[in-house]
Amino acid sequence: SARYFDTKTTEPISFSLSGLEELLAWQPNINDEFNISAVLLADRQPPLSSRRPRTLVCHDMRGGYLEDRFIQGSATRNPYVFYHWRYIDIFVYFSHHNVTIPPVVWTNAAHRNGVPVLGTFITEGEGGQKLCEGFLAGGEEAYGAVAEQLARIAQRYGFDGWLVNIENLLSTRAAGNLSPFLRDLTARVHSAVPGGLVIWYDSVLEDGTLRWQNELNEENRVFFDACDGLFTNYNWKEEQLERSLRLAGPRRADVYVGIDVFARGDVISGGFDTDKSLRLIRKYNLSAAIFAPGWVYENLGKENFLQNEDKFWALLAGYLPTHSICTLPLATSFSLGMGTGRFLDGKEEESGPWYDLSVQEIQPLYLEQQGRLNTSCCLQDAWCGGSSLRLQGTIPPGEERVAVRLFSLQMPAAPKLFLTLVYKLEGLQPDDLMVALEVTTWDSGNCHEGNPTSLPEPNGRHHPRFLPAPPPGLAKLLAACHPGSHGWTARCYELELQDCSLRDLSVIISRQQPSPQETSFTCLLGEVRVLDMASLGASPPQVHSVTASQLWWQ
Repeated sequence: SARYFDTKTTEPISFSLSGLEELLAWQPNINDEFNISAVLLADRQPPLSSRRPRTLVCHDMRGGYLEDRFIQGSATRNPYVFYHWRYIDIFVYFSHHNVTIPPVVWTNAAHRNGVPVLGTFITEGEGGQKLCEGFLAGGEEAYGAVAEQLARIAQRYGFDGWLVNIENLLSTRAAGNLSPFLRDLTARVHSAVPGGLVIWYDSVLEDGTLRWQNELNEENRVFFDACDGLFTNYNWKEEQLERSLRLAGPRRADVYVGIDVFARGDVISGGFDTDKSLRLIRKYNLSAAIFAPGWVYENLGKENFLQNEDKFWALLAGYLPTHSICTLPLATSFSLGMGTGRFLDGKEEESGPWYDLSVQEIQPLYLEQQGRLNTSCCLQDAWCGGSSLRLQGTIPPGEERVAVRLFSLQMPAAPKLFLTLVYKLEGLQPDDLMVALEVTTWDSGNCHEGNPTSLPEPNGRHHPRFLPAPPPGLAKLLAACHPGSHGWTARCYELELQDCSLRDLSVIISRQQPSPQETSFTCLLGEVRVLDMASLGASPPQVHSVTASQLWWQ
C-alpha cells in the first residue's frame, strides 16, 4: 500500500489523511504498526499542568512529510533536526493535509525528552467548507464520529492530541455545532490518551465568519472554554495581550500567543528578532506559540544550520523556562539522530550521511555565557551514534575551574548512585586540564554525603568518588569504567547521599595548576549516565508473548 510504504524503496513511511471519507474509513491494521510510537512520554518537572507560561513549537516545513516520513531513517545530508527540547513544552506537527498525523520519528524524539506531540486537524477554503458541512451540519452523531476517529488515531499511534484549525466559513447550522464538537473531541482525547491535549487555533468565530482575532476575546472565548487552550493568530499588538490576560483569568497559561518566525503580516518581530515578540508575551505571563522556527533552516541554508539554530534559541533562552529531569536512569550520548557517520565506542563504524530522529538521545541544556562558554553539537567525532556534545570556553585568570550545567534535575536522590562519563579533550595541552562530574542538591539541613555523621557539602555541591574499576557483577553495564579508546577517556564514579534531592548535573573543567593566564578549552562529551544502584541490582522484568510479523529478506 502506497499509504504505508514508499513505492520506490518499499520502506515504511508516515502518512496523513485527506477528506472526511478517509478519516471515517480509517482503521488500525497490520501495515500501520511501524507508525506506533515506541517511546512513552517521559516525566519531567514542572509538569504541563503547572501555571507557569509555556512554550509551544509548531513545526511547518514545505508541506511536511519530507525526509522525516521515513520511519527507519534515510541517507539525508544536512537534514532538519530539533533538539532544544529542554526549553519547550509542546511540539505540534503542522501541514495542510486535513488530518496531519505526526511522523512517528518526531513523537519518539519528543517523548524521550518529555515533550508531548500534537497532530493537526485542519480545514481550509471551499474544500474545507464542504468537509465541515459534512460532519458539523449533520449533528451530534456525525461530529461525534469524527471526534471518535481523531481520538482513536492519537491513541493508536501514541501521540498526545490535536491542534484544531478551521480556516473557512461555516453555515449557521455547522457553526452552532462547532463548540460542542470541540468539547466532545477534548473529552474523547482526554479519555483515550493520558495527559491528552486539544488546542484551538484562532480562526473562525462562533457565528461562522472567518476573522482572525489575534487575541482571546468574547467572539472566540466559547472555543477556549471548550478545550485545553487557544493558539492566537500572529498580528497582535500589546493591548491585545492585556485584554487576553484579563479574560483568561486563572487560565492565562492556556493562551498561546502566536509568533510567526517568518514575520509575515503586521507582526512585532520574527527571525533573529523573535525575542522582541517573546519579551512582550512574557511581560503578561502568557504562553507563546512559536510557528515555523524552521525559518533558520529554510532561510539561512543547510550548511551552517546547527550554528544558526543555536544562535536563534540562545537569543530566546532568557524567556524560555527550562525543564528538569525527574526520573533515573539518565543516560545519553547526546546524538541528534543524524550525522555524517556512525560511531561505536569512539570508532567510526560507517561513513556517510544518515538521519533518524527516532534514535535521537536525551538532549541537554545548550548554554551560551557572554562569550566565555558555548555548548554545541559536534558531528566530526562521537563516542556513540552520530554526534557528541562540544564544550568550548575559557577559565578566567586566577580562577581554577568552570562548571558547565548539562541537566537540571528534580527528584529525591537514591542512597547510592553510579555515574559514568566519556570525554575527549582537544587542543595543544590537554594534560593541563581535568574533567569530572559534579552533582548539586537542593538546600536542606538533612542532606548529607556518605553516612549521617558527614558534614553538609558547601553550596550543596557533591563530587562523586572516582572508581578505578566497576563493582563486581556490573562490569558489563559499567563498561565506561574501563579505559577509553580512540582518544576518548572513560570514567566511572559513585556517590552516596542521605536525605537529599538532586538539583543539577554539571561537568567541571579545571586546571591542574593555578595560573594567572586565561586558559581556553575544547572538550567533547561522548556519554553521561546517572544510575540508581538499587535498580541495577534488580532482575529485569520477564518478557512474554513475543510475536514477529512483517518479515521478509532482500
